[in-house]
Amino acid sequence: MTVAEVIKPLVGSTLGSHDTIHVTCWDGSEFGPPDAPAQVVFKRRKALRRLMWAPNELGFARAYVAGDIEVEGDLLETLQALDKFAGSEEGPSIVVDRDVKRQIMRAAVRLGVVGPPPKPPAEESRLHGGLHSKKRDAEAIAHHYDVGNEFYSIVLGSSMVYSCGYWPEGPSVDYDLADAQIGKCDLVARKLGLEEGMRVLDVGCGWGTFVINAAKKYGVQAVGVTLSHEQAAFARERVRQEGLQDKVEIRVQDYRDVEDGPYDAIASIGMAEHVGLAMLPTYTKDLYALLRPGGRLLNHAIARRPGPRAETASKTSFIERYVFPDGELEPIGVMVAAIQEAGFEVRDVESLREHYALTLREWVKNLEGDWDRAVKLTSAGRARVWRLYMAGSALAFEDNRIGINQVLAVKPLARGRSGMPRSRHFMLADQVGSGLAPGASTRGDAGPDEEPVAGIATS
Repeated sequence: MTVAEVIKPLVGSTLGSHDTIHVTCWDGSEFGPPDAPAQVVFKRRKALRRLMWAPNELGFARAYVAGDIEVEGDLLETLQALDKFAGSEEGPSIVVDRDVKRQIMRAAVRLGVVGPPPKPPAEESRLHGGLHSKKRDAEAIAHHYDVGNEFYSIVLGSSMVYSCGYWPEGPSVDYDLADAQIGKCDLVARKLGLEEGMRVLDVGCGWGTFVINAAKKYGVQAVGVTLSHEQAAFARERVRQEGLQDKVEIRVQDYRDVEDGPYDAIASIGMAEHVGLAMLPTYTKDLYALLRPGGRLLNHAIARRPGPRAETASKTSFIERYVFPDGELEPIGVMVAAIQEAGFEVRDVESLREHYALTLREWVKNLEGDWDRAVKLTSAGRARVWRLYMAGSALAFEDNRIGINQVLAVKPLARGRSGMPRSRHFMLADQVGSGLAPGASTRGDAGPDEEPVAGIATS
């Protein structure tokens, strides 16, 4: 009996319909339509042993990252065709029942692959200390972000922005990934009402693109904080090259250790996902304390669908083990509630879900287009982690299994006044620096006995 005949029932249980999958095994046997959209190759016996010990998405991910399983052709099309992947809320996912586990055991015995669990690939995270302690958070950030700035430049392109771009239209010759990322920076700047002389904090500043853009285009004094030493070194060099040392400061610092407020505005772009549900009250209260009255917060974060979190999700999650260790996605309602409970008034919520799907597809193209160099800079396993993660995430955003939202909030002035314009025109404008549409009023709702806040429209 061939390997294909033995594992055929397992593939249907773990990956999906035989009509959409063509499988080739290490002995050359195969099954499924040759022209199926999903082309999966079991290259080594160890692939089956990984699934035997972890018959879920973690086992599959380990096999893929280690090269024991290969996915050929267009990965996005392949993942769309895999039924079990299409049902996930947070990227690629496989969940199987006890009957399937027994089938895997019987198949393993027949194929002579029974043995101890294979060692996980080196790319799997190994953290120490209490959950969301400062030490462990620093380790988690290093695992994800200290992969190498050259590797990130392949994936992210020249903008070096690791969050969703802003796409008024789809990608084109006239508006590419770099344009979309600067467009997002300008969108955030307009929502924050940035003006010359304002003091701005970027929590989780990445490689410094937002603070550099804010200083150059809007004339602000900006501080960016990150836990990644590699990001900080890269950002500081960019600041030096731009001649902005007197306007931009980059720190390696935990958000809980920032104590030099008040700031006129705070941007948190792709940071809240790392904070964790238990720490959200601390996070939002700390940001509230750092703002002056009338100051604005823009929180940009990925959100999961409403409902209880699966109890076993973190133990078997590919994203948790390989991409964002200790990362936690919460529904948008949870984030809005945490911001409000800290004392903010939430003024606007905008979904950018489709924008992130487009961005992720561009990142996948970048990685696949320079695959050999990406592997050389990191490892084949790390490049596979990123390819699987980004492709699966693109589909998750497209299918509305996860979302991303920008929440604009303000720290109220006396008697609860916001000091903000009464319409949304200032967010939609394309007038650099003013944040206002032509002819729009700059008058906020501050009372005559209240001191206008620097950079906030209260004249």
